[in-house]
This record gives sequence, C-alpha cells and structure tokens, in this order.
Amino acid sequence: MPLRSTSILLLVLFLFPSHSFPLSTSSRWIVDQNSGYRVKLACVNWPGHLHVMIPEGLNKKPMKAIVSDISHTMGFNCVRLTWATYMYTRYSNVTVSESLDKWNLTGAKEGVRKNNPELLEMSVVEAQNVVVNELGKGKLMVVLDNHVSLPEWCCGEKDGNGFFGDEFFDPDEWLQGLVAVARRYNSNPSVVAMSMRNELRGPHQNVASWYKYMQQGAVSIHQENPDILVIFSGLSYDTNLKFLKSEPLSINLDNKLVFESHWYPFGQPSDKWILQTNEYCANVTKWFMDNSGFLFLTDKNSVPLFLSEFGLDQRGENEMENRYFICLLMTMAENDIDWALWQLPGSFMLREGEVEKEDVFGMYDFKWKKLRNSTVLEKLQFVQTKIQGNVESSNQTSYIIYHPLSGKCVKAGNNLSMTKCIQATRWDHLHDGGAIRLVKKTTHCLTTIKQGLPPIISDHECSSPQSLWNVVSSSKHHLASKDIQGNDVCLEVDLSTSKVVTNKCLCLDDNLRDVPKCEENPQRQWLKLIPTN
Repeated sequence: MPLRSTSILLLVLFLFPSHSFPLSTSSRWIVDQNSGYRVKLACVNWPGHLHVMIPEGLNKKPMKAIVSDISHTMGFNCVRLTWATYMYTRYSNVTVSESLDKWNLTGAKEGVRKNNPELLEMSVVEAQNVVVNELGKGKLMVVLDNHVSLPEWCCGEKDGNGFFGDEFFDPDEWLQGLVAVARRYNSNPSVVAMSMRNELRGPHQNVASWYKYMQQGAVSIHQENPDILVIFSGLSYDTNLKFLKSEPLSINLDNKLVFESHWYPFGQPSDKWILQTNEYCANVTKWFMDNSGFLFLTDKNSVPLFLSEFGLDQRGENEMENRYFICLLMTMAENDIDWALWQLPGSFMLREGEVEKEDVFGMYDFKWKKLRNSTVLEKLQFVQTKIQGNVESSNQTSYIIYHPLSGKCVKAGNNLSMTKCIQATRWDHLHDGGAIRLVKKTTHCLTTIKQGLPPIISDHECSSPQSLWNVVSSSKHHLASKDIQGNDVCLEVDLSTSKVVTNKCLCLDDNLRDVPKCEENPQRQWLKLIPTN
C-alpha cells in the first residue's frame, strides 16, 4: 500500500469509531469480521430523506449534542440514517442553504445557522457526510438506508416511490444512487451497512422484478464497497420475505448478506389487541415469524434478520399500540434480534406540507430538548444488550426471567423483585413442566406458596407441584404452577412495588386456555425465560 494511502487509513481509524469494522455474517448472526464475535445492532432511525435532504433536527440542536444523546442518553449503538436517491443523482450540488430556501423554511434555516452553521454552504451530500463522520466519532455504527427516490415523506401505496418502474423509481437511476453512496463511504468505518430500499410496495410489486433488481443492486454495492453489509428488504411494506422459502437468492456476497423486516400494528383491529391480548399476540408473532423470522430459524442456510422499523405513539395514550409493543419486545428478546426503532425526531422541518410537524413516535419531544417518554427507553434497555452470543460459551446456556411491561428482569433475594436485566438472577430450566432452579444451586428452586403471596426459593422438594412450572396461554408468555391448595397460579409483577407474586392467571380459563374476551391486561403476568449465554 502506498505511504499516502496508509497515512490516510490510519488517520481515519484514529478519528473514527472503536466499534467493529468491517462486519460480516456467520449463520444468523452479524459478526466482527476479524474476531468472529457477534456484534448486535441496536439502532434508532434518523430520517434524512425528506424535502431538505439533511437529517432532521439539525435546526434544533448541534449535531454533536444529538450524537451524544443517541449514544449516552438513549443507549443506542447504531443509527439507521435514511436518504433519497435524487439527493445523489439530481441534487448532489444543491447546498443546504439553497434546499432550505427552496421550501421557504426561514425558521429552519435560522435554526441551522444557530446550531450547525458550518453546514449551510455545504452540498446536501457533503452535509450527510459530516453527520456520518460525527456519528463515527461518537462510536456509533451507521446503516445507510435508501428510503425513497423523490425526497418526501414515506410511504403511500401510490406515491410513485413504491416499486421499480413507478413514476419516481427508475431502476437505473436507483442503481446509480446506490453506487454513488457505496463509493463515497468506501473505507469509512462509520458506515457498516447499506439497506437497498425501504418498504417496497404498491400495485406494481412482483416477485420476479424483486429478484432481478434487488440482486443487481446488491452486486453493484458489493463490487463498489466489499466491506459493508448489504441489506435486502421485502415486499408489502417490508413485511413479506416468504417467497425466499421456495427460491433463494442466486448471488454470492461473501458473507455480507442481511435481510430486513418491519413490524407495526397499523391496520390491525384494536379490539383484538385489547380484548384478546394473549391470543392476538400469538397470532401476529406467528405471522411475523412465517413471513420474515423463518430466515434466522432455518436449520440450514440461516441468515441475519434486521428488524429495521417498529415503534409506537410514545405518549402512551394508544392502548392497542402499548400492547403491541410489549408483544414485540418479548419476541425481540427471546430471539435477540438486531433492530432499529422508528424514530429519533420529535418534529420535522417540513413533512406532508406542514412546517414544524410534530411526530409522537419520536424519542425526542417536539423541541428536541428531552426524551418524550423515558419509560420507552426503560423498556428497550434489555434488548439493547447482547443477550446471546454466536459462539459456544464456557458456561452452558442459562435463563433470565424477563418482564417486558417493565423492561426489567427477576432478581432472587429474600423475596423476588425486579431489577435491571444486567443484574438479574440466572436460572436453569431443563424442560417445560420442570423446576426453575438457581444456576449452580440445583437444589434451590422457584416455589409457589399461595395465591397472592410471593413465591420463594426453596432448598428442597423441587419435584413438588409447587416447584414445577409450565409455559401457558397461546402467547406462551405466562409461567404457571400450583399453589399448596392446588390452584393454578401465574407469576405476576406488582408494578407499584416491583415485587413478584403469584395470582390467578389472567385471561385464562380453568384449563389455562385463553378466554374469548378479557377486559384485563394480562401483560403484568407476561414473564418469560429468555436464554442467554
């Protein structure tokens, strides 16, 4: 390597992140290509694909402060940064100032001048580059997501941005944009992956075109930048990859292939979520696994799946979304899925014709001053951690008892209580219907006393009915045992005290099957044994 190139590479590595680069894949896991150890993506979406073509919020706060918030306050290790094709193919020389002027965003322009003045005379492409580098300095990995072609809000069924051949979605121009981005960020360790297109959809979508163009896009990126992961989205708003069961991809990306999926509750009946929470969670989870999750569960040729969008109204006022979110978290934890929350912004400079539009899905509040809802972050903390590794541990797999409604896990002491999952007690559980024992203390097990009372850690009689636990309900999220009076009871968290008790199983009949309709929320009883190594 020439001396000049070596010096540049060393400078890049010095200035930028200590996170793993490049990444690769091993079976269902994303790994550090050099060490082979798993690297988990726990990302937040930062939209930059709308009209102005710069990441939102740069008019509200210095980018360095935003990056610090993402990493240190919110605990994410990664950003899914969205961009529009036309930004690279048609508007690459447009300055940030010109872009803001085009849309008469005088207030936003003054905000950028105050908070990030160095960006105003840069092109939108240069400004994106500066943000990417700042994320890298903050030790955050970046996934660059081609969200749309025409810069605007996404996504509509007939918005012209949905599928190859639509009004604003010329395949050749799309390839041109992908190559330009891959080339720009070649050897930049901040960027670990590129997602080829967000939410393919609309009346023109079809499997044949998907195979043709998505494989072309992947090969083009890989040839231009062989270090980064290439992420494939599916059909029907990123919810359908089922066609891969019968026809796998025919290209070789040298262990750089990842798939992505989205999981929202949009269009689902709220009464099902609220009155049949156990059963409906089971149904939608099965649907997700059948359409996307099978990719990492197959015995042969399993591949990583990146859940690149999910989210909810963070004000906590939508009960259907609240219950969906808890259901989703349980699946994410049990399978330790890589993910990206939608979204960071609490407001947009210009969206759907409205200036300074608020978005209640955002981690930030409207003014970008504080978190909109700190309890959402509390619920995310466990799944932000690496729960499973990709290599055999010197210790056998053990279990943590996880409660997604609180975001906490069970700790054994004089009484069972809830704590941060990193401090949780480890358990052994050999089979359903067996004892739940303390790791390394095989004679100490979780034992029920009586309905309404806390369970105890018993040091004898671990084969009694009070010490045998079954996974019940169609959701498989309840842990049930018998009390000393022979009643079926389930573990339950008292949210006011963070203590664990046993009570009558919610929304289940005497045979521990789901009842047709239940007014109570059973999720305070959703405690699950999550494997960890």
